[in-house]
Amino acid sequence: MHGGGSTGTAAAKHATRLAWALGLTATYLLAEVVGGLITGSLALLADAAHMLTDVGGLGLALLAIRFAAKEATPRRTYGYLRMEVLSALANAVVLLLLTVYILYEAYQRFLGPPEVLGGPMLIVATVGLIVNLISMRLLMGGSSESLNVRGAYLEVLGDMLGSIGVIVAALLMIWKGWVLADPIIGAGIGLFIVPRTLGLLRQVTHILMEGTPANVDIGTLEAKLKLIAGVVAVHDLHVWTVTSGFDAMSCHLVVEDLSKGRQALQEARRLMKDDFKIDHVTIQIDDEAIRNEEPVLHV
Repeated sequence: MHGGGSTGTAAAKHATRLAWALGLTATYLLAEVVGGLITGSLALLADAAHMLTDVGGLGLALLAIRFAAKEATPRRTYGYLRMEVLSALANAVVLLLLTVYILYEAYQRFLGPPEVLGGPMLIVATVGLIVNLISMRLLMGGSSESLNVRGAYLEVLGDMLGSIGVIVAALLMIWKGWVLADPIIGAGIGLFIVPRTLGLLRQVTHILMEGTPANVDIGTLEAKLKLIAGVVAVHDLHVWTVTSGFDAMSCHLVVEDLSKGRQALQEARRLMKDDFKIDHVTIQIDDEAIRNEEPVLHV
């Protein structure tokens, strides 16, 4: 079994920043919902919908860190390390569903634009921009290390751009009286985050399918293993990601002389750690003579 622990995931070391971002986002979410209802702005409500996914995403990220710290059990030999990946998957799916709703609402407003209060809308959006910039700064460092933090960062990025869009829409309505600016910006906010969300969804799916990590060239890895003294073949080579920052590898090394198997094993482990940054390695040493033996049939 692989033991759990708070250091088991890349997200764990960013827990405090996630908590601060969650507090800021949840507080502003309430203000934005109230502001959206009072002003009648779809752009504000669309941004609030993204804020809601931020709150959910940040909450799930912190929950995933807590679960990842649990010890492994006989039924779950990796513990709960995959909770991070599952929470990132939930974030992506929810965000895509909310985008569909926002686009539907924008269509309805194109047919019959409601009255929107531009002044209060501008004030709320400006506060939102400041909150999003602070949250982005808090999450930026962890976004390159953890899928969970990256999911939360992308949602905050979408909200930051959404706040800019709401500000532009409010200014257009105040200065030009263009009421269609609100549903147009609202739809734009919904569409902007889709490509990034799909990218996150592809990453999550790749991990759940136990695909080879993006930073590992399996051909190069196999070639380097074959260069180890005494190794004549490599079989059943697998490299996969358990969760962000935790890659694993397993394989069979066929050696010409079993007495040199220990040396080959030590060199293979060193290679994996130094060249590919993989510490969780399972390697079986096979004897070439035994492996090449043909089964004897008894009549």
